[in-house]
Amino acid sequence: MLIEEIMQTEVITLTPDHTVKDAAELMKTRRIRHLPIVDSNTQLVGIITDRDLKEIIPYGYQDSGKVSEIYNMALSDCMVKNPITGHPMDFVEESALVFYHNQIGCLPIVSNQQLIGIITQTDLLYKYIELTGAHQPGSQIEVRVPNIPGILYEISKVFNEFQTNVLSVLVYPDKENEANKILVIRLKTMNPIAIIEGLKGRGFDVLWPNFPGKEV
Repeated sequence: MLIEEIMQTEVITLTPDHTVKDAAELMKTRRIRHLPIVDSNTQLVGIITDRDLKEIIPYGYQDSGKVSEIYNMALSDCMVKNPITGHPMDFVEESALVFYHNQIGCLPIVSNQQLIGIITQTDLLYKYIELTGAHQPGSQIEVRVPNIPGILYEISKVFNEFQTNVLSVLVYPDKENEANKILVIRLKTMNPIAIIEGLKGRGFDVLWPNFPGKEV
């Protein structure tokens, strides 16, 4: 999946000449935490976040004169310059790594030197929820399988037998044995007991769900 498919294209921005007060008020009224800063040609020149503002304006500061001075500070004097950016044709997975490695909360999206969108941690989280099918009613099964070609096909035979739709499949390494993989499968059924029985009957190692005191 590409960034252009999930990015927000209506981006709220300010210019370097706006003040800290402008940024604080805009974030509050629009309920946002990140403000890209652009020049007159809509080229990205910086970014200011709610975290930046909290560092600039200490909580409980009592010196009214100093507070007024801070509020009147131009964003050009306190914004993060040359922020990390993404491109609309970047893959979502690669962008998630950029978020993780750089500990950032948003990624302005630039094309031909123009700011055309933005994605945030919240956008990525919701996309993960959609990809896993967690926003739809269903149940989850975890199965340990040997890491060999065709194993997913063998698993899918059971789902076909019980006429059950698969919402998503995630594959994780087995920390106990590198020769295995853990399949996390989300099914469009609220009662997977019969499917679990079918999987176990074919020799698959179902890790979850477990039913204490009952063999399934």
